Amino acid sequence: MIARIWHGMVLKDKAPSYHQFLLKTGLSDYKLTSGNQGVFVLKRDKEEITHFYTLTFWDDLKSIEKFAGKDFIKARYYPEDKDFLLEFEKEVTHFDVLEMPDFFAQHIAGNI
Repeated sequence: MIARIWHGMVLKDKAPSYHQFLLKTGLSDYKLTSGNQGVFVLKRDKEEITHFYTLTFWDDLKSIEKFAGKDFIKARYYPEDKDFLLEFEKEVTHFDVLEMPDFFAQHIAGNI
């Protein structure tokens, strides 16, 4: 299993709208991509900036390619992201998942 982390920053007053935008775009597309095993959205406010992180889980790199394309290390953006994001990070980070909580492993195995 592969974990993929993306990070974006928005002005704090735009954070609720950006969360809704994420739900309609990236999160929806993650769920529709075969090989995606789930997503966490993390949010952290720091002064007037809100940081969003998406932590997605994938069967393998081929599954990530279905979502992100052949150059899967590049971050995938939507045209409307320009209305929210303060900068566009070029790359995401991937990790091999070595351990996970039992509840998550059971979910992936289809026992939940």
